[in-house]
Amino acid sequence: IMGVMNNGMSIMGVNVDWQQVVKGLVLLGAVIFDVYNKNKA
Repeated sequence: IMGVMNNGMSIMGVNVDWQQVVKGLVLLGAVIFDVYNKNKA
């Protein structure tokens, strides 16, 4: 998923700094989702 995001943002010409921000937010969202699901189970 991260590789697809890298390629897509590079093709769209997104600044490298913004690419890092987006990847960080996606990773943070995935961790929050995982913790939420583990606590729910």
